[in-house]
Formats: sequence, C-alpha cells, structure tokens
Amino acid sequence: MSSDLTFRSARPDETDALTELVMRSKAHWGYSEEFMESCRAELTIHPDQIAPSRITVAEAGGLVVAVASLEGEPPHGELGSLFVDPDRIGKGVGRALFRHMADVARGVGIRTLMLDADPHAEPFYEAMGCVRVGVVPSGSIPGRTLNRYAFDL
Repeated sequence: MSSDLTFRSARPDETDALTELVMRSKAHWGYSEEFMESCRAELTIHPDQIAPSRITVAEAGGLVVAVASLEGEPPHGELGSLFVDPDRIGKGVGRALFRHMADVARGVGIRTLMLDADPHAEPFYEAMGCVRVGVVPSGSIPGRTLNRYAFDL
C-alpha cells in the first residue's frame, strides 16, 4: 500500500543504491542482460545530478522503494525517470510518486511535464492521464524508439 510513503530529496551518497534500484526495476520487465548493460550508462545516477535534476526518493518503513527525477525550467519540465522497486510495482507506489512529482513541478511553475516511456510503462502513464505526443530515439539502444508523452499540469 502507498499510504506509508514519505518523499524526500535524494542524497549524493546514495546514488549507487539508487542506480541499482533503477536497474532492478527496469530488469523486472524481462529484459536480457545484454539489453540491461546497454542501458546502464544512461540509467546511472551520478552525485552531480542530484540537485539539478530534483531527484526524489519514496521511502516506506525506512527503505527507499522508488526514485524519480524532474528536470527542466518553467513552463516545461521533464520527468527524467520514475522507477519503483520490483516488490512494490502494482501497489500504488508509482502512482503516489508520479502525483508527488507533478506537485513538485507545479510548485516550481512547470505547466507541462514531458516524459519518454518504456513500452512496459506506457499503460501506467496513460492511466495517470499522460497523452502520447510523439516518438523519440532511445538514448541507449540504436534503432529503438520510445513513445513521448505529455502531462498537462
């Protein structure tokens, strides 16, 4: 259940653990080891990204269970990532974190939130009210494309 969640800013000293959470979450969808290694550089969270990307973690019972990033400047923002620990997928954590990030975006004056969705995440983003607006190339896999979505705040 997502009612026990708290949100806070990520800390530079936890980027390795956050990167591993991201990788576990992505791997949950059955991607091959080769695919996952191809994505590792793009999905790695570095300490110098913490402040400029507004990286937020969701905690439950003292454990980090999800991470998301907000990038860009008003009026347009980018949900750079949103990853949930596999044990928490389908339990409301992603929904709560998405809503939290939308509130953060509104709070800094962002009016449109853009994101590129993994095919497995598309139903989630569509259920959250995101609208498909185009296609973009993958940052990791040559020839692969991702659907681009917009969320009006």
